[in-house]
Amino acid sequence: MKTLIDEFADIKIMRFEVPGWENLELRQKQLAYHLAEAAKIGRDITWDQYCAWNLPVRHLVEDILEKYDGGRNCQEFNDFLVYAKRLFFSSGMHHHYAEDKFFPACPKEYLRAIAEASGCYEGLDDLLDVIYSPDLFPVRRSASREGDIVALSAVNFYQGVTREEVEQYYARIEDPEDPRPVSHGLNTKVVKEDGKVVEKPWKSGGIYGAAIDRIVGELEKAAESAENETQRKAIKLLIDYYKTGDLKKWDEFNIAWTGETSGKVDFINGFIEDYDDPLGRKATWEGYVNIKDEEASARTEKLSANAQWFEDHSPIDPRFRKSHVKGVSAKVVTAVTLGGATYPSTPIGINLPNADWIRREFGSKSVTISNITKAYDKAALETPRSALKEFAFSQEEVDAYKKNGSIVDEVHTDLHECLGHGSGQILPGVSSNALGEYQSTLEEARADLFGLYYIADPKLVELGILPDHEAWKCSYSGYIRNGLLTQLARIEPGKKVTETHMQNRKLIAQWCYEKGRASNVIERKVVDGKTFFTVNDFQTLRDLFAALLAEVQRIKSEGDYAAGKSLVEDYGVEIDPELHAEVRERYYSLGLKPYGGFVNPDIVPVVEDGEIVDYKIVPIDDYLAQQLEYGKKYRTL
Repeated sequence: MKTLIDEFADIKIMRFEVPGWENLELRQKQLAYHLAEAAKIGRDITWDQYCAWNLPVRHLVEDILEKYDGGRNCQEFNDFLVYAKRLFFSSGMHHHYAEDKFFPACPKEYLRAIAEASGCYEGLDDLLDVIYSPDLFPVRRSASREGDIVALSAVNFYQGVTREEVEQYYARIEDPEDPRPVSHGLNTKVVKEDGKVVEKPWKSGGIYGAAIDRIVGELEKAAESAENETQRKAIKLLIDYYKTGDLKKWDEFNIAWTGETSGKVDFINGFIEDYDDPLGRKATWEGYVNIKDEEASARTEKLSANAQWFEDHSPIDPRFRKSHVKGVSAKVVTAVTLGGATYPSTPIGINLPNADWIRREFGSKSVTISNITKAYDKAALETPRSALKEFAFSQEEVDAYKKNGSIVDEVHTDLHECLGHGSGQILPGVSSNALGEYQSTLEEARADLFGLYYIADPKLVELGILPDHEAWKCSYSGYIRNGLLTQLARIEPGKKVTETHMQNRKLIAQWCYEKGRASNVIERKVVDGKTFFTVNDFQTLRDLFAALLAEVQRIKSEGDYAAGKSLVEDYGVEIDPELHAEVRERYYSLGLKPYGGFVNPDIVPVVEDGEIVDYKIVPIDDYLAQQLEYGKKYRTL
């Protein structure tokens, strides 16, 4: 079965297999099916959260694709088709990673003509203005150094309020001395009514109530098929949270969900990550369903069993270490269904819950998603050219990565998700939102640095996780190469680094390059007009990773906003324009697509004599068809 099924703009679309599905019992498959439906139903929530105009624009595009009966074999319609595919991929008008607005290559009047030919008239002028105007909603999440980042962001988390008003509002209701604070603002929209700042909850009977009620319906069916009472309790607490919007119920759900580790089927569902909020407070909706990969989980279980050892030996101030690491549950999983903010583009590892006090007192769950990583690897083999060969300085680097790159990448993800996010602690009285808009970037940097530091530790060979004491070096070479070079291909000319994970990688690589420049730890070389960065001193580079980890942990533990801002702005944002242009030219000359996403396989009930006797996984090979099907089947808003 071919993995790569579509390519357009800077994107490739793949499909993933679901090994182990056939080994599930009928009850487990039924549980996964209803959780998968719940994950897909929340789709419209994410679209609306990214921008209030996204759903009207999508509905226009869907109508044209479904109803237009004019000529489709022309460049203008092909340009429209590419725009439609990009729109579906990003869940809206803004690039899913760079976060700036993209536009159709077809002329505005052509889009008007095919819209009218499809019977689309209502509000068409306004929609076309929104689609084509560079001045309307230019960026999904602003990271501008100037102006009000709330007003400058297209995200639909705030209305009629300024950044200052939002921050003052939460300062009034938060208690910095509360040892178990709820995540204020996680599931609300902040608006101004009669001159007063208020929150409007995302819950049943509130904003997104129509979608949430359908999600709840599927969760209720899932609870009936739960594998154990702890799992059933967690699902019912999630239902209660959706019905009430009560953040204490959200915390209760997360505690119960974290404690459920025996089930084969697991899930994520809710307003979870705050990466898309310029103030790092509001959470985007996402859904995810997975099953445990028993064989591969042996590796992560070794890490979690030794979590205290890693914490005790972390190169950070002892004040910031956890004296007792609680319940780090780590496993390798197989994705079954992606939804909301994880669809079509998905992470390869996840660590939850996000609340620091829950991590401290109850632990966390970490997963590495094996079939997604394998799908990327298979798709790369279907592509004749390689970014590795283009950007690695020597054949020695290429050979080292080919030998060990797959395992070290997986182990770094394990360390990042399983231990890095759960490590360290903030000091009493420090707000979990003290780092504001820099929180997410610094948290990702902390977890990445934890993984980079420990992937070189002999402990991993002792545990049988890495094959030898040299394997880790290709991880260092690859990280520096990506942070300083290859990831720049993803950014449009003239733009800065704005996405959280890219800022994190740029910050780490740039800081280490500059701090190690005097002793040539990382060397910049230019050969035949091509720039390379190669590591000369791996051990000293590990020492630099340790020093930066210590500083990032201090910033988080003490809530040092000024130092965090300086670190991100000085090392993680700016791009050398000449190097940027060179990287893009070299990368795109290879015919590669820097971003990848997936179609979900269908889960189809098998019915005999009126009874469901099985659920089959059916591969999908048409990206656009799935998007249109979801638009009809899961439309709620």
